[in-house]
Parts: sequence; C-alpha cells; structure tokens
Amino acid sequence: MKKNVSLIAVFAMLLLFSNEIVAQRFSKLDVSPLDKVLYNRTKTGEEAKVIYSRPQLKGRRLSKLIPEGKMWRLGANEATQISFANDVVFGGTKVKAGTYTMFAIPGKTEWTIILNKDLNLWGNSGLDESKNVAKVKGKVSSSMAPIEAFSISFDRDMNLYLGWGYTVVKVDIKK
Repeated sequence: MKKNVSLIAVFAMLLLFSNEIVAQRFSKLDVSPLDKVLYNRTKTGEEAKVIYSRPQLKGRRLSKLIPEGKMWRLGANEATQISFANDVVFGGTKVKAGTYTMFAIPGKTEWTIILNKDLNLWGNSGLDESKNVAKVKGKVSSSMAPIEAFSISFDRDMNLYLGWGYTVVKVDIKK
C-alpha cells in the first residue's frame, strides 16, 4: 500500500509540473516575422489585406538579396498574399475580388508586380505563370532613411507601397 501511495505522489508531481515542461518548447522569434497590413474604409466598404514575411537587411545590400530582373516573392518564406474584398483596378488592370499571391521583378526605375491565382506557394517555386491575373508596373522612388525590414503599406487612397533599403515602390489601386 505504501508503494502505491508513493507512485501516486510521483505521478501527481509529474502532472503538476508538466505544464512547465511544455511551456519551455515555444519556438524562437522567426528571423523574418509574419506580418499583416490592412486597408479598410468602412463607410465605402473598400478593403484589402496583405499577409507577408518581413526579411531584414542586417547590413546586406538590397541588390544582393533581390537582384534586378529576377522574380522575387515579395518577402520571405511563403509567397506574399493580397486579398481584395471588392473588384479593383490594380496598377491599371481590372482584378476581381479574391485572394492572390504577389510577386515582383525589380528594376532600377520600375518594378513589375504580378498577381497570381496560385495560393499556398513557398516562395515562387511551382508558380504557374498561366494563372497570372495582373502584371503591372510600379514606380520606384527613394526613401529618405533606410528601411531595415521589408515593409508593405497602403496610403489613405488604397495605393500600395513596398519599401526596403532606400527603395520604395508604388502601385496604384483604384476602386
């Protein structure tokens, strides 16, 4: 009987401290953390959302990370996704409401921005270009200060901005 009480006590102690053991297994912060940016004008019903990972320069040159003329996934890890709640005109091309992956081909004065129907891609591997819904130009300008982590934002008119290093790219989006 004494042996059974001891086993029960040991088992109870293991249960008591098991939460601490599991809690120590949290992963570290991703080096390219996932982020989300929203555009929402509740009065007009316009809405757009971008989900992407944010790589950082860490002293590296942007031209080494995303060479001109080569397709880039616009971030890190999984392909960047953009969603529109309503039909829009993306850089001059009509795009239906829905979710798309977004890619870029960087250039000196303009970037080619691509929206594609394929979802859940890792980077741009497996991209089927026949599923492109838009291939538009974004105008390049310069930032006054360096942007350490790749960033995406919307202005109050729903235009899309991509920024990294001293490079800022604007894509017009209209309702």
